[in-house]
Amino acid sequence: MEKSKNNQNKLTVGLLAVYLFTLTWIILFKMQFSLQGLPDFREINLIPFAGSANVNNQIDFNEIIYNVLAFIPFGIYISMLKSNWPFLKKIAVIAGVSLLFEGLQFIFAIGASDITDFMGNTLGGIIGVGVNIVFCKLFSTKANKILNVLASIGTICIVGLLLFLIYLRISGVIIYKVS
Repeated sequence: MEKSKNNQNKLTVGLLAVYLFTLTWIILFKMQFSLQGLPDFREINLIPFAGSANVNNQIDFNEIIYNVLAFIPFGIYISMLKSNWPFLKKIAVIAGVSLLFEGLQFIFAIGASDITDFMGNTLGGIIGVGVNIVFCKLFSTKANKILNVLASIGTICIVGLLLFLIYLRISGVIIYKVS
């Protein structure tokens, strides 16, 4: 039983590493292959739902939803790996990682640092912690195993999609811009 739990933790750590690598590539490197392709601007917005979340004087809910969705897996992974941590400690780590990403964008002038992004990311992490709680209540000792299977399938799909987008970009079929 202990060996199975240890193997599940190793799988979770591996999935977390792939997730963080992908998240870093998307947020900091804007899915670019060279540093020359990165945007060269530094902007900070400390007013919620203004700035980058506001397009044509309307709130861009898609960007907010993407930020929430992007951090749900992080909440799940943290909860799986640190099940003994209190809820607020998990949220503090999630908020800290989000703040780190926003701060690095500002420091390296590779995008806008936005409080709305920070709030959306943190909310996504909270939802992820909640998802883990629900799975633990529903499936008890098998929760991590089920979540790892789902996360593995999701990771394979996301990596496949990213590889497909990379192929399309390299072949010149599409050109996309990530803000």
